Amino acid sequence: MSSLQKGSLTAAHYTRRWLPQTQTWLYNQVQFLPDTVEPHVICEQTDNLDQFRIDNIHCFADDAPWRHQWDVGLRFLGLRPYYPYTIEQVQQCGADLFHTHFGDYSWQNLEVSRRTEVPQVVTFYGNDVTSYPQQDPKWKQRYQQLFEQAAGILCEGPHMAQSVVDLGCPEEKVHVHHLGVPVADIPFRPRTYEPGEPLRVLLAASFREKKGIPYAIEALGRLQEDIPVEVTIIGGVAKVPLPLGFSKNVSGSEAEKERILDAIDEWDLGDAVRMPGYQPHDVLMEEAYDHNVFLQPSVTARNGDGEGGAPVTLIEMAASGMPIVSTRHCDIPSIVKHEESGLLAPERDPDTLLNHLRRLVESPDRWPEMAQAGRKHVEAEYNAPIQGERLAELYQQILDQE
Repeated sequence: MSSLQKGSLTAAHYTRRWLPQTQTWLYNQVQFLPDTVEPHVICEQTDNLDQFRIDNIHCFADDAPWRHQWDVGLRFLGLRPYYPYTIEQVQQCGADLFHTHFGDYSWQNLEVSRRTEVPQVVTFYGNDVTSYPQQDPKWKQRYQQLFEQAAGILCEGPHMAQSVVDLGCPEEKVHVHHLGVPVADIPFRPRTYEPGEPLRVLLAASFREKKGIPYAIEALGRLQEDIPVEVTIIGGVAKVPLPLGFSKNVSGSEAEKERILDAIDEWDLGDAVRMPGYQPHDVLMEEAYDHNVFLQPSVTARNGDGEGGAPVTLIEMAASGMPIVSTRHCDIPSIVKHEESGLLAPERDPDTLLNHLRRLVESPDRWPEMAQAGRKHVEAEYNAPIQGERLAELYQQILDQE
């Protein structure tokens, strides 16, 4: 049993990079922890600190250059998956708990937890569950080691939680913890649509097969035969860090970009599509309020890759008052309630995506009700300050079981 008292918990968070623009959800987890938890971030490199600056960031790249190069080389060769720097920082900050984000990093950090005797909590997010074990059997074995040693496994929804159990994790170690967004900072502006106007549709995703963008383009190309459409696709080629054991980029992002561009040409959408690339989060939200509908047609990729949970952008769009068309994929149905806050289609089904978009165009009187339902659900289950309190409670619960 832990002897920790409320208000004295120090949590060391590990992630490879702090922080890509696409991981605002990780910033929210750390930023919105209550005062009872003192967070520290341990990382290998930093990006976008103008957007994601917090106190207590410990960056390995700031260490002595010779040591950084030596340790990176050892990990690249598979001789030592962890960094001694991480051990030092966990000890120096006096961590009571070591929270590693992403399953592959968590396995690499098993020795950190052993040597520091600090319990490790793991959060899985997506392809670390859905893709890596399917592509390389070594990850199934590695995850057995991780499940045996980890103090707790966090998953963003019930689908991901079951996926982790199916990989061999004891059910009693798995906890569903929804990712949060700062609802108070997201103005609620229910969208409207006037018949005859162009339907302004927003997509926001990395160019990866699991995002299903070509299916969205087909549906929109067919929809423009009935009404004019204006489409914005925010995102680009994904830069995915390689887990140990992979010799090439597992995302297939460059090939997916070509499929997207080919689909735009095939469906004659060139003049209707704008692709500004990746954008800062505040620009994404500005774009959101300038569009009618958010479209997220996620699928399971041929290599097994999937959302695992669900894109956090769906939570933000629902909070903003935007009707959503998406798919019954992973934990998306936990966020988007079919016929209440949005409409869900089967995966790889442009016919149903098209029908759902037509339904929205034909019944704009339903939009206010859908907007209210989406906002209410997010406020109850995905509000970052509330989720921060819940995460602190989970930390204490896990430590009390040690």
